[in-house]
This record gives sequence, structure tokens and C-alpha cells, in this order.
Amino acid sequence: MTGDRVIRFTTAAVVCAVAGFAAVVSYSHIYGLGRAHGQDGTAARLLPLSVDGLILAASLVLLHEARNDRDAPGLARLMLWLGIGATIGANLSYGAGYGLLGALISAWPAVAFIGAVEIVMQLVRRSRGPRAATSVPVVPGDVEQAVRAAYAASVAAGQPLSQRAMAERFGLSRRRVGQLVTQVTASGNGHLPGNEEA
Repeated sequence: MTGDRVIRFTTAAVVCAVAGFAAVVSYSHIYGLGRAHGQDGTAARLLPLSVDGLILAASLVLLHEARNDRDAPGLARLMLWLGIGATIGANLSYGAGYGLLGALISAWPAVAFIGAVEIVMQLVRRSRGPRAATSVPVVPGDVEQAVRAAYAASVAAGQPLSQRAMAERFGLSRRRVGQLVTQVTASGNGHLPGNEEA
């Protein structure tokens, strides 16, 4: 398992845990608010799921459309914003009896849940990008030129290839790949590479 995969896996696990904790607290706030305003039994228990579940459902629809290079449906965007407004509003209302600070503290789990869901969605969206960038069959005249082209394309895609991956892919030493990456970086910054070792 590479370092990048470990980081991605750990990030996903932590973000999902935060989303889970925040969802439980938000659930209890919306449940309590529903009970205080005439909802009981099944209605009170399902109300929080309808609010936070709407955010998750709309986010998944938007993710699906983005991964298939299609425009996001207007209804999905509307439902996402309605869900966000409803969960933040309900959590704020739950804590409003304890003053401004109580309302803000009560709203935090909703904000954390929304943020965590969006972070996970971005991780999934971006996980597709590097494959497209690294699989482009750019084969210039020689191996070193291919390394430069592959690295430049991966940087342009926002997912720079690691030196280890390029060394394995192109059969060069990591030291030489490092020199080539430095050349690409220097030329991208408008500087001429100072020392091009063979």
C-alpha cells in the first residue's frame, strides 16, 4: 500500500467517523425538536432521517452526474440546499433556548455533518481524476521526455504523480526522475533549469 493510499484511506475513515458522530448528535437535536413540537413515535424518529438523508441523497445524485460528465439536475441542487437549511435551522432552534452560544453549539453538528459529507464526495470525485491523467498514452521521443510529459499532465490535472510511481513506470532511478521533475517545475515557474545532468 503506497503512502498516498494510506493517506486517502485514513482521511476517508476519519471524515466518515466525524460525519457519523455529527449525524448522531444532529439526529438527537432534530428528534428532540420534533418531540417538543407535536411529533411522536415513528414520526419523531424518522424526521431527522428525512432531513439529513435528503442531504446525502442529493449529494450522491450530484456526485453521480459529475462522475458521468453531466450537468447537475436543478432539483438535486435545490433539495441539497433545502436539506442544508433544514438541518442547520432545526439544530439552531434546538439550542436557541440557551441563548446565542447554545444555538451555535447546537448547530455545529449539522455543519460538521454537511462538511464531512462534502469532503467525502470530493474525495470520490477526485479519485477518478488521476486515472484519466496517468493513463493518457503520451509517448514522446525518449523516456525522459515521456517522464516530463506525464508529470506535467498530472500536475495540470491537479494530481501530481509521485517520483516513485514514475520511476517504476518508466524504468528510471528515482534520483533521475527527481531531476526531471525539478526541470518541469522550474520551467512551469518561468525559470530555466539550471543544471541538466545526463
